[in-house]
Amino acid sequence: MKPHIVILSAFVTPFRSGAEACVEEVPPLLRDKYDFTIVTARLRKDLPKQGRLENGTPVVRVGFGNKFDKWLYPFLSPFAVYKLKPNITHAVLESFAGLAMCFCGVAFFGAKRILTCQSTNTKMYLKEMHKAANKITCISNVLIKRAKKFGRDDAILIPNGIDMKAITDSLSWYEKVSGRILFVGRLEKMKGIDTLLQAVARIALSPSPSPEGGGELRLRIVGDGSQRSNLEKLTEDLGIKNYVKFLGYIAPPDVYKEYAQAEIFCGLSRREALGNVFLEAQAAGCAVLGTQIDGIPDVVIKDKTGLLIKPDNPEHAANELGRLLSDRELRKRLTEAGKKNAEKYEWGVIAGKYDEVYKEVLGVR
Repeated sequence: MKPHIVILSAFVTPFRSGAEACVEEVPPLLRDKYDFTIVTARLRKDLPKQGRLENGTPVVRVGFGNKFDKWLYPFLSPFAVYKLKPNITHAVLESFAGLAMCFCGVAFFGAKRILTCQSTNTKMYLKEMHKAANKITCISNVLIKRAKKFGRDDAILIPNGIDMKAITDSLSWYEKVSGRILFVGRLEKMKGIDTLLQAVARIALSPSPSPEGGGELRLRIVGDGSQRSNLEKLTEDLGIKNYVKFLGYIAPPDVYKEYAQAEIFCGLSRREALGNVFLEAQAAGCAVLGTQIDGIPDVVIKDKTGLLIKPDNPEHAANELGRLLSDRELRKRLTEAGKKNAEKYEWGVIAGKYDEVYKEVLGVR
């Protein structure tokens, strides 16, 4: 009989974000070695209490099918875990899943506990979560350092992965559009999209030459969030409405199309635990501009696989975007190195690292 692993994650599709990617991507790749079940928050009445994801992974949803389920999740999920009696409970993301893991340790002593740290935002009960886990994994070095502050010198680095095949396949269908800049992510203050818009305004409204290749400067913003209306208003106030298009949420195949057609990817985050979008952009041959904070330097190596600047600096951002738009050789050098870097983060490689962790906590050699 294969070991049974319950993955604790408050959110999966259709509520999945980048932080929950490994919850859905790893189980199919290790299905021949382990039986997986995902325990998640229900959040909508039309979602069944039990079922399977599209990839075939069994899922148990706890709660009443409303927005309050995420708050109830840490308290309800241990009952599901008790019924499932797994060999391992693996919590992905501090906060709701991390708290659930702590309570699972009380409800069911028989399972080993793994915590995968994904966020630089969470602060509550971090010490308790780190203490309760038998093993800690972190997606970036900044989270490794934080784990050590809580006495977890045994924490190991396992970043999130990307779907290299899906991204590279899209490159055969679409061509780069000269002058096109792309942002992908949640429209929240921490993502620094206001800085990006101010930088684009400095370029678009200046008498500087057009992007090399003859295209017109255009910024496409993929994603949704609480700041969307504010950002759309800022776009109008800056006078760059004709240069910016808000696409909202779009499905992954269409996101890959956007990557494939963009020359430049720009994410000027104020906080970012890792930043999978930078890896996806590198895999798709985009020249990348990011900020030198948190986990971004783990995946964007300054002046080698991309350019990095300090956050909240529209003038510097405009200067660096201008360099990327006008310097074909710089773009070529960064994109070639970026593609090689992205290959190290393919999901098959990442799943192999989780396999080693599972073996370790189970005592399998």
